Amino acid sequence: MSGTAENFTIVIFGADSDLASRKLFPSIFQLARWGHMPASFRVIGVGRRGLGNEAFREFVYGRLLEHAEEAAADAERLKAFCDLFFYANADLQSPESYQTLRDEIMRDETGGNLLYYLSISPSLAPPVVRNLAKVGLGGREPNLNGWRKLVAEKPYGHDLESARELNRVIEEAFDESQVYRIDHYLGKEPVQNIMVFRFSNGIFEPLWNRQYIAQVQITIAEDFGIRGRGGYYEEAGLLRDIIQNHGLQLLAAIAMEPPVDLSADSIRDEKSKILRSVRHFSPDTISDTAVVGQYEGYHDEKGVAPDSRAETFAAVKFQIDNWRWSDVPFYMKAGKNLARHVTEIIITFKCPPQNYYGASAVACSTPNQVVLGIQPDETVAIRFGTKRPGEQMVTDPVFMKFDYRETFPGEQLTPYHRLLLDAIEGNQMNFIRKDSVETSWQIIDSLRDSLDGITP
Repeated sequence: MSGTAENFTIVIFGADSDLASRKLFPSIFQLARWGHMPASFRVIGVGRRGLGNEAFREFVYGRLLEHAEEAAADAERLKAFCDLFFYANADLQSPESYQTLRDEIMRDETGGNLLYYLSISPSLAPPVVRNLAKVGLGGREPNLNGWRKLVAEKPYGHDLESARELNRVIEEAFDESQVYRIDHYLGKEPVQNIMVFRFSNGIFEPLWNRQYIAQVQITIAEDFGIRGRGGYYEEAGLLRDIIQNHGLQLLAAIAMEPPVDLSADSIRDEKSKILRSVRHFSPDTISDTAVVGQYEGYHDEKGVAPDSRAETFAAVKFQIDNWRWSDVPFYMKAGKNLARHVTEIIITFKCPPQNYYGASAVACSTPNQVVLGIQPDETVAIRFGTKRPGEQMVTDPVFMKFDYRETFPGEQLTPYHRLLLDAIEGNQMNFIRKDSVETSWQIIDSLRDSLDGITP
């Protein structure tokens, strides 16, 4: 195992959730299969289904057969893995249930090192954190025998006020160094490569500023709808669901200054600075900076009100008010049920000051671009002009392209593999710090307030 040989216990709150079935169980299984887990660890699932250990193991067994392709190849290994799972029946809002959980955790030698994973509704996070602290399972206990870590899934609140309250509750029980706020986009290989691409290649970073870049486009397009999450989307909408986290984190990675070093806080310091530099929105100018929409048929989705005004599409123009990016627009487009499924970032450079090859009216129709493919293609492409073969001096745009899967074939870690390993090993680089959470909400709250009264 890389980084640590310590044994530990993973406690999954919401062990019967879709996230646990599709992502967490398969990721833990595969990490163990690939030798990334210690010799002895346990997983305790916490829920209200009243399952015993054996019933829970059967549940995990079935989910792994469904969601981990290689699970069926070795039934004996799969059963041995499932024997590492235990179940604690608990009412997450009842303090009494946590004493039973504490007894289960502490009965094994792996109970000293604890990783809590909150795969639950955001409204349940505060009582879970408070109740852990009440029974001595929090991160601020005076005589800790091992480490304690808290992994929290988005959303982190629904606005600035609720995010601050959630952070305050967490801070009472855990130090910020023990908190891992997940955005799975930060576990994607192409996203982690953005900083490497910028700061390890001398040909790009000197041009990465307002002098040479005309605009940046960030697209997060999905070709499917809300997938039965009508109740959630009625409350959240796309601005809260995607742009507040995925979108602004991609913007920060593209726009951040070089960090002092590669420590987690040095990198997160620079991302925080960028988010603080993003211009807030105003009702007076909102018609020029944002548009929202809703896909046809959204009102027919389960849990959606017939007169719903929740947005499922948004196009937003962000401005960063700092020295590097002054007057460079960052265009962000995100939506559900669109024509194609793609996440990409396009950095468009300014045209040369003198056009030798074509009429001036079309000179900027083929500018240089860097295109960072995040999903489904994991690529880096550079667009430039070249001479078309023949006697005449005619130019055409072409691409030089790097593809992760072609260059590095073989089994790759998924975002949840990487982020689970990072959390276990104590690396917070690819997790969101509380100040960035709150700053992101300030931006989105100003955007939502400015759009108030505008129907998608």
